[in-house]
Amino acid sequence: MTTLQSLMWPEAGVCTERDLFVRVHGKAGPTEEGGLRFFEDSRAEFNTWFNLFNAGTWLRHCGLKSLYLLLQGKGRFAVTVILARPEHSWERLDRIVELDGDGQARLDLSALLPSSGSKGVMFFELQAIGEEATLTDAAWQTADAPRRQPRLALAVTTFRREAEVSRTVERFCAFRERSWMKDHVELIVTDNGQTVELPPRDGVTVIPNENLGGAGGFTRGLLEARTRGASHCLFMDDDASIHMESLERTWKLLAHAEDPATAVAGAMISEQHRWAVWENGACFDRRCQPLHMGTDLRDFWQMVGMEWQVSGPAPEGLYGGWWYFAFPVDKAEHLAFPFFVRGDDVSFSLANDFNIVRLNGVVSFQESFTDKESPQTWYLDLRSHMVHHLSLPQMEIGAKGVLKIALWFFLRNLPRMHYDTLAAINLAVEDVMKGPEFFDRHADMAQRRADIKALTGAETWQVLTPETVLPPVRHHPPAAWKRHLMKLTLNGLLIPGYARMGRRITLEAQNRGHIGHIWGAAEINCLNADRTKVYTVRHSKAAAWREMKRFVTNARAFLVAYDQLAAEYRGAYGTLTGNDYWQDKLGVSAVQKPQAAE
Repeated sequence: MTTLQSLMWPEAGVCTERDLFVRVHGKAGPTEEGGLRFFEDSRAEFNTWFNLFNAGTWLRHCGLKSLYLLLQGKGRFAVTVILARPEHSWERLDRIVELDGDGQARLDLSALLPSSGSKGVMFFELQAIGEEATLTDAAWQTADAPRRQPRLALAVTTFRREAEVSRTVERFCAFRERSWMKDHVELIVTDNGQTVELPPRDGVTVIPNENLGGAGGFTRGLLEARTRGASHCLFMDDDASIHMESLERTWKLLAHAEDPATAVAGAMISEQHRWAVWENGACFDRRCQPLHMGTDLRDFWQMVGMEWQVSGPAPEGLYGGWWYFAFPVDKAEHLAFPFFVRGDDVSFSLANDFNIVRLNGVVSFQESFTDKESPQTWYLDLRSHMVHHLSLPQMEIGAKGVLKIALWFFLRNLPRMHYDTLAAINLAVEDVMKGPEFFDRHADMAQRRADIKALTGAETWQVLTPETVLPPVRHHPPAAWKRHLMKLTLNGLLIPGYARMGRRITLEAQNRGHIGHIWGAAEINCLNADRTKVYTVRHSKAAAWREMKRFVTNARAFLVAYDQLAAEYRGAYGTLTGNDYWQDKLGVSAVQKPQAAE
């Protein structure tokens, strides 16, 4: 019998939102050893995102034939197992189990499995019978044999974050020591800052590397994984803010998957609200479109609705973010495009023929993305968006289609008075027009990072002191008629003297990127998520017209040069994402590319 998925429990420092793991009713609570102790007919429901079993996903991708629920503990329980399917009656199995003797009970759920291709999730509920009972663990299991034994290499890229990567190594080593995965997993740390000093650890390799961003760092990790004979590689953030049991779930799905090109994309949740999905997979078509953003995982119906959708066919343009992306090494025909950061993960998924799967409970918790937004991130995002469409034939949308992407970026920031960002957007268009050789010459982004830092003035975060007096916080957008009126004036750009007439407002972090909140403002004070920093942008006709004129000039040049640019990017893409290019760029000895294996 093979365990596919064990229970996950709240973990300090990662996520302690209890309703994402178990819903407890009555006198029941966690034990120090892990598990639940029940008193006086108390009840626990495991209809939660971390602990339900997405039967639809496992059926679609692994052709699951058998399924069992293993319960471990002590005492007597009433057990209910439920299969929840959309637009169907739910099915259930009720049993009384005695966890005495060896403390185990196994229920055969194979008859509950829906037909292949159907959507459905399974979960169980326990009610203690008697004065006291304990659940120490539970697992979803199968009698199906795995199709392969993956050798998984975790590839982490870090740059001068010694404390974070040190904690990651410690957590990984502790997990590896206690896990059945010990002989199937290792950790490769690519040190782009060349500052990490760690004592030798079994299963851990640290590689000093030139700082070519995430593109160069993760590629270096992949090349090392190939050298070490890994069958699969997992790109992961250096702070590894994941539940380590995610690695076991990932390995099991890769082991049982019918398609050898199967990859696993982890979800992402903001550390600010650890119950809300930031994205559970994303699609790229002209811009990045996060899937299931805002889903409240505490809410059963929101959560299960997401899982039903996730178990269906993958949407067009699905990609996996490199905070957690596991894939078969031999299916990576293209390595990263030298973007430095931002867009390398999108391009990697679009260019390679992966079968991307999303699994409940496999997630990375990240710092707030709203705080990371800056002229540099807008620059990086726009140039990668344009290059995706210029480089990949399947993404062809024509010259006007690509230019509309840049125009959307520009118009998103013009009424927000983010003139530093407008300058960075213009710089991105100009750099894209320099052709693919620009990305080769500037793979380390050193000059461009300095250039963008130099042009960033107003949009630089400042420490918020107690003496700082800010205008009122605007919590809601103005009335619709006011918004429409201000749109006709480009938010006051066409009104003489608007810098004196417009409102002065403050926006909280969650509203900083919401354009609806800015109409009618001539000054915007933007707060970070912790309300410890602020920056202020103000209406300036001179800055706005300067960047508009520059954008129009760039747009005309781009339309003229499009056909030649597209040909150059498509001709160079294979070279810039090839083994030879990256081995030379990173100074790595030739690595024999593995042959595809079933």
